[in-house]
Amino acid sequence: MKRVTGIGGIFFKAKDPQASKDWYRKHLGIESDQYGGVFRWLQKDKPEKEGSTTWNPFPEDTDYFNPGNQEYMINYRVEDLEALLPLLKEEGVTITGDMQSFEYGKFAWIIDPEGNKIELWEPADESSF
Repeated sequence: MKRVTGIGGIFFKAKDPQASKDWYRKHLGIESDQYGGVFRWLQKDKPEKEGSTTWNPFPEDTDYFNPGNQEYMINYRVEDLEALLPLLKEEGVTITGDMQSFEYGKFAWIIDPEGNKIELWEPADESSF
């Protein structure tokens, strides 16, 4: 079973998320909206399908990274989140919160050995994310 298939997003805390977005747009050309910027790419194993990686600064006081206390969070793309979660639990990985489903995919969160929260994402439709 494949576990992680790529990076789905990179998120970090910023004192002023909009100013950060403006700076990155002006100086590095990263266009973004309320959900951040999106980098689109073709999948290596399925080159007819598009994938994406999201980039987004969060407010400095966000609780989205809790219970981790890190300044960043990486979102990893996975193939079958419902099958992966029981395996991770069996291996002793801490799972925090419940899996959530949205029109754009399923999400779950785990904690690494350093106490960092990690987001796992199974896109709903690989061709549009």
